[in-house]
Amino acid sequence: MSTKLRHIAISVPDPWKTAEFYVNAFGFRKVGETDSSLARGVYLSDGVMSIALLNYKTDEAAGERGRDFVGLHHIGMWVDEIGAARASAEAAGGTYYMGEVPVKGNIFYEVKYRDPNGVIVDLTDHGWGGAVKDVGADASSAGPALRNPDLVADRAGIVGGAT
Repeated sequence: MSTKLRHIAISVPDPWKTAEFYVNAFGFRKVGETDSSLARGVYLSDGVMSIALLNYKTDEAAGERGRDFVGLHHIGMWVDEIGAARASAEAAGGTYYMGEVPVKGNIFYEVKYRDPNGVIVDLTDHGWGGAVKDVGADASSAGPALRNPDLVADRAGIVGGAT
């Protein structure tokens, strides 16, 4: 099984301010924004990895750490085949947390597990926008296009009043 770490999500008070740091300090590029029922945020990429800078809207959406937690929230593994990856995670002691593979096969999804220490691990065989599964491979290994590439997330409620 070929599994690649290709996604990191960081919970932050102001995704846009944090994005400026990663862009200016390390040369990441912004590949999109998100504004879902769970969180608002910015997606960055270095061309291989997808980084989600997320501001969770509720404690429930953020999980047991709550929406005020700042730091690594979860990691994501790009796997060859989701069914086999789920079976491997469970056999190794992982526990299902949330998410399902959609009936329509071409829709982005993540199935979330917890490792034996409680760390959330996303699994997908579709990848993440801004990431590539196999470094040096052709463009067919690139992650999905963002569903709404021109989305501008609502910044209301961001600590510090960013607008």
